[in-house]
Amino acid sequence: MQDTLLAQKGKNQINTKTVINNLTKILTIKEELKKHIIGQELFINRLLIALLADGHLLVEGAPGLAKTKAIKVLAEYVEAKFHRVQFTPDLLPADITGTEIYNQQTCNFEIQYGPIFQNLVLADEINRAPAKVQSALLEAMAERQITIASHVYKLPDLFLVMATQNPIEQEGTYPLPEAQLDRFLLHVNISYPDIKSEKAILQCVNQETKDELDNKNKDTSYNKSKNLITPKEIQDIRREILNIHISDNLEDYIINIIQSTRNPEAYVEHLKPYIEYGASPRATLALARTAKAAAWLNNRDYVIPDDIKKLAPDILRHRIILNFNAEAENITKDYCISEILQNVPVP
Repeated sequence: MQDTLLAQKGKNQINTKTVINNLTKILTIKEELKKHIIGQELFINRLLIALLADGHLLVEGAPGLAKTKAIKVLAEYVEAKFHRVQFTPDLLPADITGTEIYNQQTCNFEIQYGPIFQNLVLADEINRAPAKVQSALLEAMAERQITIASHVYKLPDLFLVMATQNPIEQEGTYPLPEAQLDRFLLHVNISYPDIKSEKAILQCVNQETKDELDNKNKDTSYNKSKNLITPKEIQDIRREILNIHISDNLEDYIINIIQSTRNPEAYVEHLKPYIEYGASPRATLALARTAKAAAWLNNRDYVIPDDIKKLAPDILRHRIILNFNAEAENITKDYCISEILQNVPVP
């Protein structure tokens, strides 16, 4: 396949080498993730897109599907600091953001930074924490800063929150408000692996366990010495993605998809009784940004309609609100999105 990303006009030799190096590293990380997160290729793809498009990821799936392991492996390869926060009903905002403590030796107040100051943060079962904790996380996600004792502290340039929700247990949970849901770039549903993948998982875990017992592999899951990418290189990739070309026709296509969630009668008449609120302009920006990231990952310097269609469900799933009629007739958001993508003309 012709290396279109590397043949951009106006690129000098140094920049071309940088593009080659960055793309090779990201694709290597993707392959390593696939080795350890078996049967969840869509999830891996969306995790990398969230990283490269500078957004946050909401993952919904049953326990035991390697959600935590995925971001841990990613943290090893990105040379990033990782922290997992288990959200519970008794969690306080200071447990996330940090607090001021009095140092008796220096007679001064000092800042004790919370886990949100790490590069990659796993917010496990985010809907189990009360609203005030969710609001503290919202400021961090939206503004990339934290307020502690009237002082504002900037978060790292490389900052990704991956939040998880358990779709099975809803008792004792605090549903995320629409304002916070909209801050997530992508909302991904992951399901159980198929039979072939589950057998591969069994064999992989057995081998890893043997390696640990035999002390033959000190870094049992990943090789820390190869293909590491730095936060600065991630920032360089993000700048490369901004230069990915998206045609006027495809920009119109994105806008028509978003408009169809607000005015379904103009595009998909039979969805009008079910959609209460459509997606905001933030969805338009998110769909364009992630489509560019997907094109970059696929070694292209331009966006194609397929990039948009594949990402649209994960962009829109948490941004449209259905009404009581939809609930009564068992109409789901995924059904509505599928109908929209089938009926909005593709350029």
